[in-house]
Amino acid sequence: MRKKLAAAVVGLGSLSALVLATGSASSHGYISTPPSRQALCAAGTVKNCGDIQYEPQSVEGPKGFPAGGPADGTICSGGVSRFAQLDAPRGGAWPATHLTGGQSYTFTWKLTAQHATTDFSYYLTKNGYDPTKPLTRSELNTTPFLKVAYNGAQPPTTVVHQGTIPTGRTGKQLIVGVWTIADTANAFYACSDVQF
Repeated sequence: MRKKLAAAVVGLGSLSALVLATGSASSHGYISTPPSRQALCAAGTVKNCGDIQYEPQSVEGPKGFPAGGPADGTICSGGVSRFAQLDAPRGGAWPATHLTGGQSYTFTWKLTAQHATTDFSYYLTKNGYDPTKPLTRSELNTTPFLKVAYNGAQPPTTVVHQGTIPTGRTGKQLIVGVWTIADTANAFYACSDVQF
C-alpha cells in the first residue's frame, strides 16, 4: 500500500511540475487597447474563437517580423495553428475601433508574464487592404509606424505606448502589434481591427 501511495505521490509531483512548466510558458501578453482579436474573443465580444478565448496572452510565434516570423496568412495567430481563428477574416466583420489619421493614440498591452524585451513594434495595413482575406505582408506597410525599444529591460505588467496614427488610410485597416522578446527566439503577435 505504501509503495502504491509513494508511486502515486511521485507521479502526481511529476505531473504537477509538467503542468507548471507548460503553464508558465503559455502566459505572456496581448494588446487590450485598441482591442485585439484575442482580447475580443476573451471578452466574449466575438464568439466561436476556440482556445484563444481562454489564452489571449499565448499568441507566441517566431520573431524576426516582418522579414521572418509567421507565414503570410497566419500573422494574427503568430503561426500557431490552434489559434487559427484569429487569421480567419470572418467576412471582414471583426469589430473595429474608430481612428483618425494624425491623432495621438494610446496602445496598451496586458502582460501576464514579463520578459526581457527587445522592442514593441506596430504596423498598419496599406490602402487596398482586403479585410475579407487573411493578412499577408504585401498588404502591410512593413516599416513600423511606432517602435519602442526596451534594450533587454522587462516591461511592467501593463504596457502603455503613445503614438501617432498614420494619415492617408481609409476604410477598414489592421494594426499588427509585435512584442519581440530579447532572450528567446520568439515574439508575441496581436492584430487589432480599426476603421478610418
